[in-house]
Amino acid sequence: MNQEKVLIVEDEENERTGLAELLSSWGYRTDTARDGLEGLERVASFSPSIVLTDMKMPRMGGLELLEKLATDSQTMAVVVVTAQGTIDSAVQAMRMGAYDYITKPVDTHRLRAILQNASALLGTRAELEVTRRKLRDTGSLGTLVGPSKKMQEIFHLIEMVAPSTASVLITGASGTGKEMVARTIHELSPRRNKAFVPINCAAIPETLIESEIFGHEKGAFTGALERRTGCFELAEGGTLLLDEIGEMPVATQAKLLRVLEDRKLRRLGSKVETVVDVRVLAATNKVPEEAVARGELRNDLYYRLNVFNIHMPPLREHKEDIVDLMQALLGEMNTRHGRKVATVSEAVLNVFQHYAWPGNVRELRNTLERAVIVCDGAVIETRHLPPGFGQAPLRTAAEDPDAVRLGVGTTVEEAEKMLILKTLEATNNNKTRAAEILGISLKTLHNKLKEYGSAAAEAAGEKEEKVE
Repeated sequence: MNQEKVLIVEDEENERTGLAELLSSWGYRTDTARDGLEGLERVASFSPSIVLTDMKMPRMGGLELLEKLATDSQTMAVVVVTAQGTIDSAVQAMRMGAYDYITKPVDTHRLRAILQNASALLGTRAELEVTRRKLRDTGSLGTLVGPSKKMQEIFHLIEMVAPSTASVLITGASGTGKEMVARTIHELSPRRNKAFVPINCAAIPETLIESEIFGHEKGAFTGALERRTGCFELAEGGTLLLDEIGEMPVATQAKLLRVLEDRKLRRLGSKVETVVDVRVLAATNKVPEEAVARGELRNDLYYRLNVFNIHMPPLREHKEDIVDLMQALLGEMNTRHGRKVATVSEAVLNVFQHYAWPGNVRELRNTLERAVIVCDGAVIETRHLPPGFGQAPLRTAAEDPDAVRLGVGTTVEEAEKMLILKTLEATNNNKTRAAEILGISLKTLHNKLKEYGSAAAEAAGEKEEKVE
């Protein structure tokens, strides 16, 4: 029998009694309160590990009760019950530290899953204390590495948000480690033994993205020869990462919002709704507020996903982490390639410390991997780096043939076009590399070239290139 204690705070007597009887039948020890004030008294005498509270009650509502219980958040999980039309209040509650929320009328299957996950959460918090000690000793968190102040602040945010079910929006330029943050959040959560499913919204054609995310039934559209399970169902009980969320079609964003709010989805071609228990994380290399202003990201979806925001800084802003990052990466690459490279020379370290790293940690990883492969000893020397790496002298705009020169009065749109075309020229029309340098997705780059017209597209080899 489950001996977990649950306090039910609800002003409607029938609902309060009904919930108490239901939870008791599941093996929970229950107590009840009629509002937040009485709930505080019951917390002191009953010492519950889970509080299930309504939002709107006389004297003291759920949000105020949650605020009062914030100091007990390490030993108690608070689940809020809200009406369908007050999802904004539920998001606010999550930001204040609530473990999860459920809408009225209460779905009993979902409620049971939430309570079971909340129980697992309380055990996870004890494990997190061990992780915190590791942080202080090694400056790492999961696969993330960095003793710098910037990275330690990120580790602290991950620690706080990982045990909950709150959505997280991870922002930052390409190559900064956004997917690693998402994986670390998953690994430090009660869902760590379930699936982690990442999906890159920019890499899927617009016509297929709904099928990839929500799944489809046989015959739902031309070419749908059999039923397909979507990413949401593949991630059941676990975590789904929607990478490059700003590249998702706006119509699909509307359907995603409904799934996030109702926790139910309908496969394409199906008349039946499926209940899903999935934590959703999202990532983007765009400035989300600007994407909302341009109409690329729905404002209501942004608000729903951005319960917590974790911003990954470019590597040039925390170069003090390079040594620790290198040692972690070298260990990984030695195992992968069967090498015994111990470190880099002082000359290489000096080059690394003075390099701007436009490709961020991903570029550091790729540079080191190449060096490990060609290195014939235990120390990476400058001769093992890519030809000319970090050696280009600084030049003025007038001297630099790759510089983009802008006259006064140039519009932002025209400046963007000049920058994109010049970057393509500098990379010999390698669109993948150009997109990485520009900090945009390949899909965005192709769309921009279409906007610029046939001449620009043809100059960039757009007509001949089908897939990058």
